[in-house]
Amino acid sequence: MKIEIQSIHFTPDGELLDFVNKKVNKLLSVDDNLMKADVFLKIEKAESPINKIAEIRVHSSNGEYFAKKQCHSFEESTNLTVQAIRKQVLKSKGK
Repeated sequence: MKIEIQSIHFTPDGELLDFVNKKVNKLLSVDDNLMKADVFLKIEKAESPINKIAEIRVHSSNGEYFAKKQCHSFEESTNLTVQAIRKQVLKSKGK
């Protein structure tokens, strides 16, 4: 699966990029038809502690899945977003 990561309003370090790649690639274990993932990492309102946003849009031969979460850290928001996408993929496979 091709993963494109875009960071908005900051420059991510290598550890964060590796973490996001690893988490998003785990979605392939749920569905082999996933082709591409667009990941957007944003910082919104720097004065707020809960300002790290992860948005993931996954393109599949079965359709498109999208989730967005906002947390204290990018790792936490990425985890929750990947879990939400995983639920969507499993739900569509069950149909």
